Amino acid sequence: MAEAAVAANGTTTSHSKSSKDAGHIFNSQDGLHPSEKLLSIAKQLNKNVEDLDFALYMDEQDPLRHLRNDFFYPKMKDLVSTDVSILDAEEDCVYFCGNSLGLCPRNTKQHMDVELDKWAKLGVQGHLNGVLPWAHCDECVDMDMARLVGAKEGEIALMNGLTVNLHLTLISFYRPTPTRHKILCESKAFPSDHYAFESQIRLHGYDPATSLVCIEPRQGESTLRTEDILKKIEEEGDSIAAVCFSGVQYYTGQLYDIPTITAAGQKKGCYVGWDLAHAAGNVELYLHDWNVDFACWCTYKYMNSSAGSLGGFFLHERHRHNDFPKLLGWWGHAMDTRFKMDNKMDLSPGAYGYRISNPPGLLVVPTKASMEVFNKTSMKELVGKSRLLTGYLELLINRCYHKPAGAVDGDGDHVYVDIITPSDPKQRGAQLSLSFNINVHQVINELSRRGVVCDKRLPHVIRVSPAPLYCSFQDVHRFMRYLADSLEAAKNCTEPVDSSKHH
Repeated sequence: MAEAAVAANGTTTSHSKSSKDAGHIFNSQDGLHPSEKLLSIAKQLNKNVEDLDFALYMDEQDPLRHLRNDFFYPKMKDLVSTDVSILDAEEDCVYFCGNSLGLCPRNTKQHMDVELDKWAKLGVQGHLNGVLPWAHCDECVDMDMARLVGAKEGEIALMNGLTVNLHLTLISFYRPTPTRHKILCESKAFPSDHYAFESQIRLHGYDPATSLVCIEPRQGESTLRTEDILKKIEEEGDSIAAVCFSGVQYYTGQLYDIPTITAAGQKKGCYVGWDLAHAAGNVELYLHDWNVDFACWCTYKYMNSSAGSLGGFFLHERHRHNDFPKLLGWWGHAMDTRFKMDNKMDLSPGAYGYRISNPPGLLVVPTKASMEVFNKTSMKELVGKSRLLTGYLELLINRCYHKPAGAVDGDGDHVYVDIITPSDPKQRGAQLSLSFNINVHQVINELSRRGVVCDKRLPHVIRVSPAPLYCSFQDVHRFMRYLADSLEAAKNCTEPVDSSKHH
């Protein structure tokens, strides 16, 4: 096999590899745990998985490695908190924060310049002209989005932000009665979701104390068991109006069994919807085939569509002509009669009927740029790489920082890292949530000084997300080196740390 030159940023300059061999290595359907596969590959090569040579080999085999070149990847010197006295300022940072904000696709600036130029030259005529006519620019990319989440034409709309879309769906799907008035969710739902549930319950005159059912993990466990969720649905389903979980739990990184939970809720007469903020663009989704009632998500995490960009909205086609309550606006009116201006609603069927306002053309631009990158691959390919990449990180952390049986938490001489994200690759995406037996604020501060971009979530977790579109195995190897230095510095740190940083 021909050698490939590997740069310090984790990219390769040669594509001379066997695609057949690479496809086999990155196949996520072979039943092997990523750790087993990685150790097997290392044994065949007579390499140590902890060595840089092994990471470089995996990058050379990666059929998606070229996609990194489609993104602007931040340099160490450009980050606000990097200490350039202890690293190479010209080197790429280690960007493991795609679960919070994805990187900027290179095409974004080019597409944005086109739209700004169109505005400058055409003014209002830009609504109906150009590659992205503003009057229906969202419709130019929504089928690309539909393919990523397993939806059919007419089931997807791009609009608003995630929580606004969640409210719009709950207006339709949460219609409590004296006997069926509860919303079932996870106890640690993302705060915005929790607030939405509470406010919807109050809007209908009910009390969240009795109408919001928050299921907790078992004592001593961090994640929910599917069997416990199904048991709760079976026990209380007759009084539950809506079941709404996150596809991937933001804190633990757990991927829920969406089709099984959806079927169980619907069997008991509940509507079932999902917040897919951390799932869309991260894991394989088949919303139509899974018979999901509704779903919504943001597009700025794994979908790289810029901070606060347009949210995604899914309505299953069987609800296409529903007569449910909904909040209406002009953009939900059918396009061919919209400009009659007679104030007689001609409602668009399906997801389009839930649109209220015209789409912001400049926010569709980064979505278009991101979809162009996704269209170069498939979610199956991305998940294949993601499982190995996240598995490599898991393997190295467990080898270096696994807490042995009988170890005492207060032992200050040894640093242990506990991975609370499920080890089963089918129960997670591109995220590991790490907890430490030393001060988490000091750990994240030291990582940040070394150009590692990740985030902390209180009370005691650092989330690390090697997104497969632009992260490499060498990035994982570099992270482990910087983590070792950071843990050593944090362990010996006596100075107070500003805990408000590194959100």
